[in-house]
Amino acid sequence: MRRHSRIRTGWAAGAALALALVTGCEGLETGGGTPATGGGGAEAPAAGHAVSPLGNPDGTEPGLAPVAGDSPQAEARKLIDGLATKGRGPKTGYDRDEFGYAWMDTADGVPLARNGCDTRNDLLKRDGQEVRFRSGSDCVVIAMTLDDPYTGTSIEWRKQKASEVQIDHVVPLSYSWQMGSSRWPEGKREQLANDPLNLLPVEGRANSAKRDSGPASWLPPSKPVRCAYAVRFAQVAAKYELAVTKADKAAMSEQCRG
Repeated sequence: MRRHSRIRTGWAAGAALALALVTGCEGLETGGGTPATGGGGAEAPAAGHAVSPLGNPDGTEPGLAPVAGDSPQAEARKLIDGLATKGRGPKTGYDRDEFGYAWMDTADGVPLARNGCDTRNDLLKRDGQEVRFRSGSDCVVIAMTLDDPYTGTSIEWRKQKASEVQIDHVVPLSYSWQMGSSRWPEGKREQLANDPLNLLPVEGRANSAKRDSGPASWLPPSKPVRCAYAVRFAQVAAKYELAVTKADKAAMSEQCRG
């Protein structure tokens, strides 16, 4: 029996997990649902402008700035060209639990882990601007402005409508399962699921539309960020030694041809 399976037992834990998949641990909080005024809530500094993935190889900087210009796009294509390819395998046996519970703070070997704040809130703090925390907390984000890289829109997010911003796994977990992570040790799958390099806060509807698609089947609606998205997908695949399909590799390279 897996460690996390022992922890999460009973229907109540199952319901809590289902909510956490969308909202992270703050979705299970009670109270503090509206931004505090005056001295009631802490305020974080703005995350700043989005950073190009080429200058953000560990994923700790915010956002996903466009990759533009001949030299950066040539660098992007070189990264993509180095990826191995193979066919997408069956989804047999896939389960979100195989990647640890969402959004764990205890995945070893990734930035931001074991800092006392769950992965979802770490990412909201990383990418949000004018971030506000629940009173008495420096972790639980209750309000922020997100410049959504996928749609190119600005979202005034509040915790009461948590699903308006979702955390996207750039390389979807089920995609990774079909490309080989089914054979990984559990700890490596937990890393992929919680690695900030593979995670972006984005508009909920865009994330839902993506599902577990690769780049040949789905790209961000905002065209200027498509090369950057391809770069980030390639960075994750390269880091975890994951192959991609030939169609996905071709689609990624095409986005970075100016």
